Amino acid sequence: MIFSKKTWFFTLLVVIIAGTVCWFVFGKSDSLYKTKYERESVQVRFDMEIFDKIIENYWQKVEEKDLVELFRLSLTKAASTTELTLKSKDRNGIAKLLWEVIDKASETSRKDLALNTGVIALANLAPQGRNGLLSDKEETAFRDNVNNINRDKNLYNTLGLPEGADVESVEKAYVASVDKLKDDTSPEAEAKREELAQARDILGNENSKVIYDETKSEPTLSNQTLSSGALYLDLTKISNTTLQEVANRLAEFEDKKPPAGLILDLRGNAGGALDFARYFFSMFIGPNQYVYDYFHQGELKPERTPAFNKLELLSDVKNIAVLTDENTQSTSELLASIFKRFRLAKTVGVQTKGWGTVENTFPLKTDLGDGNKYSLLLVHSLTLREDGEPIEGRGVEPDINLKNTNWRQQLSNTFPSSAFVDDLVKVLSK
Repeated sequence: MIFSKKTWFFTLLVVIIAGTVCWFVFGKSDSLYKTKYERESVQVRFDMEIFDKIIENYWQKVEEKDLVELFRLSLTKAASTTELTLKSKDRNGIAKLLWEVIDKASETSRKDLALNTGVIALANLAPQGRNGLLSDKEETAFRDNVNNINRDKNLYNTLGLPEGADVESVEKAYVASVDKLKDDTSPEAEAKREELAQARDILGNENSKVIYDETKSEPTLSNQTLSSGALYLDLTKISNTTLQEVANRLAEFEDKKPPAGLILDLRGNAGGALDFARYFFSMFIGPNQYVYDYFHQGELKPERTPAFNKLELLSDVKNIAVLTDENTQSTSELLASIFKRFRLAKTVGVQTKGWGTVENTFPLKTDLGDGNKYSLLLVHSLTLREDGEPIEGRGVEPDINLKNTNWRQQLSNTFPSSAFVDDLVKVLSK
């Protein structure tokens, strides 16, 4: 058969197109997955993506063989069987084992088998109970908790007001609502009064109102000026708005006499946004200053303050006390440790909880087809205290421990102002 130049060109073009299509359909598909088992099973792909993200992001370096064994045990438990044997103790071996077990399972149980295998493996990573698998809804709840957002409550609705109502309207609505309850002495009415008072306190203050309107975050800070002239800051938790709350309060001292002292109360503070530490201490030590280290996969990662100038106001505050207890944890423990490192304050209280992990979420690309998207919640790193030891499992020791019988005398020996010490004792007695 004789082909013209035109026919040859057309034939060559068809071959090129067909080859390209085959590469996209077959070759490229193979390149997306490290094993054939991941290509053939979405459930295997899901668990192996969890496997890979642990290797990449977990705070501790994990040997592949150790993680393979953890997944084998997790699959054994998820499948409710007695023993599963690996052909090879590597990534390919666990992918093959997952495929063999999942392939034998019924169509309806395969998704749960994959999910449960991942959940069990994550739950057994140290520290236990801090790693897990989150659905979209659970991740939103996790983020909301960090940011102090309660989506079940709207403060404007509490007062019967439209979104964004001004401060004057807030006060009027509060007075009218409380007046309706004046003769009601029931526990429900008392709870309603507290709810109304909280809404009025937040929306009736221009600074906290702006934060709430923009983020729906409730305040994490309460404060008062004590009889000695010291400023008392009570941080209930640490969210992305806490720094602005602190800055707003300190801004009130501009062109005025600085506070006679500062008491930062971290008792019961469960922590929260880690970046707060860097930004907060820029107020004390200025920009680009070393603040603390965290530990990730065998390496120390130094953190520095951002490009914010320190507040001269704080340079004039001589008496600074940081209060801790056994429920001071996470970022709040790190704050106490940094104050000790730079000798900017004296920590007063008892040893902190020892929860020195930094958790983060890592989204999974694999879709199990159940309408949910999932993310890993992983301990990404450990925070270190002032002596270079991990906070995790150790906590932070206070400079003045309230378990010592002479703690009051230590306060007097530490702080030159007797009025400040008196205020400090009153705060500690709460």
